[in-house]
Amino acid sequence: MAKARVVPLDRSSPVPLWAQLEADLRRRLADGEFSRQFPTDRELVETYEVSRHTARDAVDRLCAAGLLERRRGRGTFVRPEFEQPAGALYALFRSVEASGAEQTIELRALTECTNADAAAHLEVAPDEPLVLIDRTRLADGEPLAIDCVWLPASVARPLLDADLAHGVLYHELAQRCGVHVTGGWERIRPSIPTPCDCEALQMPADTAVFTIERLGRADDRPVEWRVSMVRGDRYSFVTTWDPRTGVDRIPTWQTGTAVG
Repeated sequence: MAKARVVPLDRSSPVPLWAQLEADLRRRLADGEFSRQFPTDRELVETYEVSRHTARDAVDRLCAAGLLERRRGRGTFVRPEFEQPAGALYALFRSVEASGAEQTIELRALTECTNADAAAHLEVAPDEPLVLIDRTRLADGEPLAIDCVWLPASVARPLLDADLAHGVLYHELAQRCGVHVTGGWERIRPSIPTPCDCEALQMPADTAVFTIERLGRADDRPVEWRVSMVRGDRYSFVTTWDPRTGVDRIPTWQTGTAVG
């Protein structure tokens, strides 16, 4: 721990020591001083000359704010936030990879079904058979997103035999079905998850999420309707702007940039 970056606590201040400690730790986190591993409570006690109770109280509050996480038997870690550039395909796994976190998928369902809402987006009859791929995406073993994809069974039925817990959907769709997603649109909006969604994402009930809807096309034909729910406390979207141009850009897809 670099003591040179530590602001001494003011014991004559009316501000409680735990609040001063929390504020200084927030500053150091914002400055990027810590990597993934965070100092132990004992190290904080020695560095700031506070009681173990004060150190634990400050760290617990940072955990509650989503900045840190305690892992039993392993210590306290900086909680990564994954960023996704706006104006490009929603490629969650690339964002996770860029952060250095381990990415995994849990397959919740891979089945043939009907869904009137998905059918409407795919421009097929309400009772048209669809292939449903329902997955949970995890980063370092913690759920980050729920990802549900519907595709017309008439073209995607071979996917029922694919290993979609490890394979990339668009690759499998191209290899097994001869279907190449070439474009489409994507909509991102904040939403309030249901208690069931909160349980699946292992997050507090008062945490918002991003709902991401995507319609994928193979040339002019809709072939994919996807609804993803991403934890709002661990994910953000980033865009850039140039005041010299004064041009508003609508996010578009680019062929070959997607990770399914």
